Amino acid sequence: MNSFSTSALLPIIQLAITPVILISGVGALMLTLTNRMGRIVDRTRNLALQVQQADADSKAHLETQLDILWRRAQLIRMAVTFAGLTMLVACGLVIVIFINAVLDRDLAVLMMLFFMASILLLIAALVAFLRDIYVSLHALKLEVQRAQRKS
Repeated sequence: MNSFSTSALLPIIQLAITPVILISGVGALMLTLTNRMGRIVDRTRNLALQVQQADADSKAHLETQLDILWRRAQLIRMAVTFAGLTMLVACGLVIVIFINAVLDRDLAVLMMLFFMASILLLIAALVAFLRDIYVSLHALKLEVQRAQRKS
């Protein structure tokens, strides 16, 4: 094991900052995703109560909205899972960077794989997030169309 001076350790820490920035950014995305999930859960509970008291026409519409909310919850769960995995892999990358330096091994391929995996997982999280946005806009469109028919 190598002994490190401050001047030798600083470049390693600088190299390890990139995945930490990724973790920070994904953390902000995770906050958005969990807020959306909370809204979906609250809206689902509200609609579930309304379904029990609704007439036949309203009941069918509310059940359609509940189906859409369930699909959105699944999409957000996927996005949260992928975002969480992104952060875990990025943390693993930080560890590999330090192991690479401390043990004086060439782990460039492993570092590249960890970085690529974290980016691919982030892409998957963003795709699920965008899909949720489209599904939520579809639900909104159904609400608007129903309101226009009733007026």
